[in-house]
Amino acid sequence: MLKVPPVISIRGPVGSLETIYIAAHGETRGIAVICHPNPTQGGTNTNKVVQTTAKALSQLGYACYCPNLRGVGNSEGVHDYGTGEVDDVIAVVEHARAEQGDLSLALAGFSFGGFVAARVRERIEADQLLLMGVAVGKYAIPTPEVPANTLVVHGEEDEVIPLSAVLDWARPQGLPVTVFPGTGHFFHGKLVPLGKWIQRCW
Repeated sequence: MLKVPPVISIRGPVGSLETIYIAAHGETRGIAVICHPNPTQGGTNTNKVVQTTAKALSQLGYACYCPNLRGVGNSEGVHDYGTGEVDDVIAVVEHARAEQGDLSLALAGFSFGGFVAARVRERIEADQLLLMGVAVGKYAIPTPEVPANTLVVHGEEDEVIPLSAVLDWARPQGLPVTVFPGTGHFFHGKLVPLGKWIQRCW
């Protein structure tokens, strides 16, 4: 029987945040907060890329928190196009640190979630940033520059966020981009290799 990970409620700045929690395998060596894709197009914390990332990191010893950000699922508040969501993620980080201690922090996000995670990293320190199919050029606020050790992965045939847009954003930063050939925005058919790539890069 498939084990369903527990769902917890975290107090956010505009109400409770429905959050999937996936415990670390073995000793907990870090915290990971993984942000979901665009909720206006159906993105939630159950997204397969988000869950693949959480499972990969949990196997490396990370306690993983996958929140539904404001206005999504049973989370309170109203979708704020990547602004208020930054405060939501910071609240999840603070909750995680209160539970787990001041461990190594990883921020990750897929699509809209990558945009949010990059903006969170402007506000708080994190040891690692992982951006998958990051939503570059989709919002009024530009996607910020990120640290040199950021992991960026994108589908060669991404039909939502063109690879060229991500390369144009990464190029001035000298930031490497890992390209998954022959796959689109949702990494269909490439989720297992994506999980293995995340673990190799860590």
